[in-house]
Amino acid sequence: MSEEDDHIGRAVPSSRLSRALRMGALAGGIGGRALVSGMARLAQGERPRAQDLLMTPANAMRLADQLSRMRGAAMKMGQLLSMDAGDFLPPELTQILSRLRADAEPMPPRQLRAQLDRAWGEGWLPRFQRFQTRPIASASIGQVHRAQTRDGRDLAIKVQYPGIRASIDSDIDNLALLLRMPGLLPKGIDLPPLLDEARAQLKAEADYEHEARQMLRYAEALAGRPEFLLPRPDPEFTRRDVLAMDFIESRPIETLADEAQPVRDRAAHALARLVLEELFSFNLMQTDPNFANYRWQPDSRRLVLLDFGATRSFSDHVGPQYRRLLRAALQDDRKAIDEAAIAIGYFREDTQPAHKALLLDMMELAFGPLRRQGLFDLAGTDIPQRIAEMVMKITQSRDRAEMPPPEILFLHRKFGGLYLLLARLRARVDLGALVAPYSDQ
Repeated sequence: MSEEDDHIGRAVPSSRLSRALRMGALAGGIGGRALVSGMARLAQGERPRAQDLLMTPANAMRLADQLSRMRGAAMKMGQLLSMDAGDFLPPELTQILSRLRADAEPMPPRQLRAQLDRAWGEGWLPRFQRFQTRPIASASIGQVHRAQTRDGRDLAIKVQYPGIRASIDSDIDNLALLLRMPGLLPKGIDLPPLLDEARAQLKAEADYEHEARQMLRYAEALAGRPEFLLPRPDPEFTRRDVLAMDFIESRPIETLADEAQPVRDRAAHALARLVLEELFSFNLMQTDPNFANYRWQPDSRRLVLLDFGATRSFSDHVGPQYRRLLRAALQDDRKAIDEAAIAIGYFREDTQPAHKALLLDMMELAFGPLRRQGLFDLAGTDIPQRIAEMVMKITQSRDRAEMPPPEILFLHRKFGGLYLLLARLRARVDLGALVAPYSDQ
């Protein structure tokens, strides 16, 4: 393990006290600048909104930068909020939090070595022919290194940042205090259930032995499906803070966009079918739609699936409720869509009629492609833009926001990510043929 890369990376704050102090300083700085700005604008005869004072460009950049430096639950929670609650947050906050979806800055090699010493014991390096110090990927909870064992096994080794698991509760509590600053979130957002769901999900993701078990469960569900390839965990080197798995040669999924149209369409069909199977057949869904979790093998034309830390099941009623919603959508039955949407939790019986009508209009627009016959061009439609305009209209017309249950937001996260991926690939999918079997059951 070479010293040549010791200058890369930035140390991860690992103690709960240091992380709490960073978050406290961040909240104090944002609040202080908002107070000064508000007093100045009041002196000029203005009556600024609290949201406008808090979400200045400088404050927003400071928030994203600090969460990115902290990594761990603070950064992950920012990612979850930007993707799961994006339709319900102020556009400025959503845009800034979306910056957290990019790769995190890696930890320095000295911190990496200390983590591996704790996991494997000192003197572990001779067990490898090669261990690449510079990570091949880095994210909110850990970073991935390539290595080769003495007996020639090529491995990808994910190493968790120090102190991440122990800081999950305090990170989320501190971030919750920040999010509760007056004017930052719309009225009506039920923050505690979202935070509780994120807390449970993050604790599962921070247990790499749990992820290894989920990886094996997912591989079993996909047995006999040659279009997909998954790594298998290596038990010799896997620990709670270290996940070792097969290294699979592959390319970024975006390179699939350079293939011929039929190849892109077949891959898109497989990915769309997989999401339906995750929900209706497996009840086991990988809910992180980051493009980096999908790879492509041009020679074998197989899709490589990575990262099973965010793999989860849903309540027993979710699958049947979505079958009911699909059935209503395919029949273009607005009353039945209304009833199914209430059962899922998109809105309530007493939701204002005008607001409910807007939501139903948005659903009918989204369901339109399901009622078409033949291939649907995901990149050539303006439906996402039209839905975004409707969301903006809903946001501007209401003082209160209504959010579906947190587990439904995780579903939305996957659906939205899949759509963006297939659109990026310029793929076409016969959506009606795909969903029809699940609506009939």
